[in-house]
Amino acid sequence: MSDKRADLAGPGISTYEEVSKVLPQNYKALLKPLKRMEALYDIKDYIETGLAKELNLQMVQVPLIVSKDSGVNDYLDRDGSRTPIDFPAGLGLPKRIEAQVVQAATKWKRMALAQFECEVGQGINTDMRAVRKDYFLDHDHSSYVDQWDWEKRIVADNRNLEYLKDTVKRIWKVIYGAGQMVKSKYPELNDPRYPDFPEELKFFHAEEILEMYPDLPRKQRETKLIQEYPAVFIIGIGWVLKDGYPHEMRAADYDDWVTPTITKNGEQFHGLNGDILVWNPVTQRRHELSSMGIRVTKETLVQQLKLSGQEDFLNLPYHKAILNDSIPLSIGGGIGQARTYMYLLRTAHLGEVTVTIWPDELKKICKEKNIHVLE
Repeated sequence: MSDKRADLAGPGISTYEEVSKVLPQNYKALLKPLKRMEALYDIKDYIETGLAKELNLQMVQVPLIVSKDSGVNDYLDRDGSRTPIDFPAGLGLPKRIEAQVVQAATKWKRMALAQFECEVGQGINTDMRAVRKDYFLDHDHSSYVDQWDWEKRIVADNRNLEYLKDTVKRIWKVIYGAGQMVKSKYPELNDPRYPDFPEELKFFHAEEILEMYPDLPRKQRETKLIQEYPAVFIIGIGWVLKDGYPHEMRAADYDDWVTPTITKNGEQFHGLNGDILVWNPVTQRRHELSSMGIRVTKETLVQQLKLSGQEDFLNLPYHKAILNDSIPLSIGGGIGQARTYMYLLRTAHLGEVTVTIWPDELKKICKEKNIHVLE
């Protein structure tokens, strides 16, 4: 059980000795760095165009900085372990603005639906950049984060698993299509060591996965699952499962993880959210691409904050806006850009598709394994 508790801390908690074991031996990138950048931007264009078509989204500008007292910043998990960068802004002001660098645009997007006057069925997509200083830096976790952070206005009748699943299928259709496009345009990517990207994505509730592997911690359950089903969507992340632990900690004020959904064998499952995970044949590891969900109502917001011991958040402007029905009901998520490029371009390390800081110890390991990270 201690392993299960430790696993709740989220992804990227490890040691560099373990990272060294994960990174592949005899690795050689399939595309040279400049050609890889060309392919990367082809994927970016394809996915942004595809998401706009499939989900009726418009690309919009997105903040890198928000005010601390707005309550708009994303705290990622509900244990307080990942805090944003704070700094004063506005030289010459009697009292400088207490600002934060965003960790994700999750809450801002929902408010932005009203700002951009989106109608029901319309949404926004963003080329979001963020800083997450409290990540353990390994092969697929970076302090620099780039995401397609998207949000779409819905009505109460859309708040069900069928609507969630349909949206997930549309997103996977775009990612799969991007994979087929880039393999066609860059034949070097058709390496016989790596199977084709799976066309079908399978759905599992977190309770079902726990039932399949009751003695395993969350990451090991996911690994077992995607070795059999190489693309999955795991439903219901945040609610405490029947072993006494949530599948993973999830913030209490955006995704809805308390709403009852599936009834199976007399048991009630909860949650209108989840993650897209795939099997990465290069690293031979689980690989998370997206976290998303139908967002909280004012009732489920209060319920989730009470369960999380964070009812004081209800005094913040963002949370008051939900309570006052002044921002729309919505569905939304974040799709990791670098994670997606890494998966589709068959790279072993995020540093091959993004430029950021890496510890010397990790760079040394990468060099020994013929992995050349960008700096």
